[in-house]
Amino acid sequence: MRIQKYISQCGICSRREAEKKIEEGFVSVNGVPASIGQDVDPETDKVEVEGTFLRGAINDRVVLAMNKPKGCICSNADPFEAATVFDLVPEPFSKLKLFCCGRLDKNSRGLLILTNDGDFANKVTHPSSGVVKRYHVQLNRALDPKIIPVLLRGVVCEGEKLKALKIIPDTTETQGAEKRVEVWLSQGRKREIRRMFEVMGYFVKELKRFQIGAYVLKGIPEGGVVVLGKADRAKLLRDGI
Repeated sequence: MRIQKYISQCGICSRREAEKKIEEGFVSVNGVPASIGQDVDPETDKVEVEGTFLRGAINDRVVLAMNKPKGCICSNADPFEAATVFDLVPEPFSKLKLFCCGRLDKNSRGLLILTNDGDFANKVTHPSSGVVKRYHVQLNRALDPKIIPVLLRGVVCEGEKLKALKIIPDTTETQGAEKRVEVWLSQGRKREIRRMFEVMGYFVKELKRFQIGAYVLKGIPEGGVVVLGKADRAKLLRDGI
């Protein structure tokens, strides 16, 4: 079995994140630094990730949907932050080695997927899967329609190309509508929406993810968690356009 697949099946992280840990030298096999694509035998090889020996693949796979509130970070442990999304996970799931399947920053809220299934997480988050994530965004000032084609082509920030799949202005006659937009992403770079608007001279005041694939956030109170069955898991991977 390829080592990155084994790590993800042990519930440590997704396959992509496992590859990063291997590249950064945080993974070893039988005391020797590991390499991406290396084959391991779970029965005989001792695989160590960041000082912890893996104890075998997890048989029970779980996928949770959370309505993330502001103020929580998507990290298992941060010495500088008191609150994480994992503090909100109820038993018995709080005892599992869960990780975030696509993150939201501390000041963002909305739909967040937690799982211990690395293969499933990779399908949802990898750009090649084409899974669209949809967000409600409120800006600090009225949106100039001229910037929409620019963001659809993509802008460069700190060496990364940030690109929206679609931007839909709020055309209702409600108060503040000129500052509200719906943004679609097919990739998930760190703070991508906030950074792309900052490049254009805007500040994102509110950001809420409300849909991944064909799965729409509804019926989950803020801070609440629900277990997703097969039908809802399939929606996460289905085209919701």
